[in-house]
Amino acid sequence: MTYTQASNPHRRHATQAYTRIGLQTQVFGANPAHLITLLFDGAQAAISKAHLYMQQGNIQERGNAISKAIEIVGSGLKASVNLEEGGELARNLVTVYDQVIRNLLLANLNSDPDKLLIAERLLANLGSAWRTAVDSPNHHAATPTPRA
Repeated sequence: MTYTQASNPHRRHATQAYTRIGLQTQVFGANPAHLITLLFDGAQAAISKAHLYMQQGNIQERGNAISKAIEIVGSGLKASVNLEEGGELARNLVTVYDQVIRNLLLANLNSDPDKLLIAERLLANLGSAWRTAVDSPNHHAATPTPRA
């Protein structure tokens, strides 16, 4: 066994730990608006993993990745919408998040890459709009309420 082969499990563990610490640092240092951006990033990363696992035929990991995306969308993004202050826009946003979740569920149930792609595109569009509206340098000083 070569050194490279022996160190791969340790290297992977160290890389995962470093990634977790980096993400924790971003989360703890982020303003509430940037936290939403991190949720979009996390959901999109989970969907990307689901695509890969779907192509590989890895049902368990595909399900885990899709479940993670659903949790981020439902318990993170959707839960952060302020329906009282957001009015019709907020209700429409919740409807789109529900569509994302529905497409993710169907993608997992039927191993359907098209449904996964629909969910991914919906989130990408929302994430792009959010970044444009909130993550611009001029916006940070004027952000009264960071809720999606």
